[in-house]
Amino acid sequence: MLQNHKITRLIKATHKIILFAIFTVFLFSEALAQRNELGFFFGGSYYLGDLNPSRQFAMTQIGVGAIYRFNFTDHLSLRANGFWGNVAGDDAVIKYNENRNLHFRSNILEASLQGEVNFLPFEPGDLNTPSTPYIFAGGGFFRFNPQAELEREGVWEWYNLKPLGTEGQGSELYPDRKPYSLTSHNFLFGIGYKFNITRQFTGALEWGMRRTGTDYLDDVSTTYPDPSVFDGDFRALGLYDRSLENPGENLDFQRGNPHNNDWYSFAGFILTFRIRNFSWQKCPAYN
Repeated sequence: MLQNHKITRLIKATHKIILFAIFTVFLFSEALAQRNELGFFFGGSYYLGDLNPSRQFAMTQIGVGAIYRFNFTDHLSLRANGFWGNVAGDDAVIKYNENRNLHFRSNILEASLQGEVNFLPFEPGDLNTPSTPYIFAGGGFFRFNPQAELEREGVWEWYNLKPLGTEGQGSELYPDRKPYSLTSHNFLFGIGYKFNITRQFTGALEWGMRRTGTDYLDDVSTTYPDPSVFDGDFRALGLYDRSLENPGENLDFQRGNPHNNDWYSFAGFILTFRIRNFSWQKCPAYN
């Protein structure tokens, strides 16, 4: 009998613990729901590197993305990004080294985290905090794949540049030039301006720079290799040296700058909406 009484007390205590846990999770979830945002990015992406050392927004391509933001306070947020864009460079357009006559394009697929600091108090959906400038910094990883276009027998085609080893990467003649990876890391930072549109939607204008961990975003880094490393491959021979003067005769001349890694940027408009737990609001007991 005493044993049954203990079991009954234990069951009641367990029920109380479960109810308390459910209530705590409910409150915590509801608080978090007011701090979470989901949204999308639409704008442009561009590159800085050997084919474009300094011209901001030159040859800007379309960039899009999705974001998730968690607001710790009205001044501090953490954000996760999934961005996709294109970047491109062309000596004929940028004219930094027009005689070199190289060009490239590449897709960028990025996953990153960034911290944001608001200059003014700002709460998404609170029209009493209408707007604020902010700064951000963080890092992540991205995937790229440089390509260049080559004409043969009247047909123009785009070719992946990494497998061609356009600077002798992976050849016995240049053992110090290893094939580069198509995945790299980045360090990002930038500025933006947030503003509340309605109680549910928030907008932002943002410009962020990414310093990458590679100098081969554009497939250009060091000197022209000996063309014998290409073993007669017409693609490599046609793309490694496109100089307007003396093409194919620039052995050991500088093709790029190996001391500076490449950069890319995303700039554009962000629209986010607050995640709210509507299921609880429909419960009569809660209301």
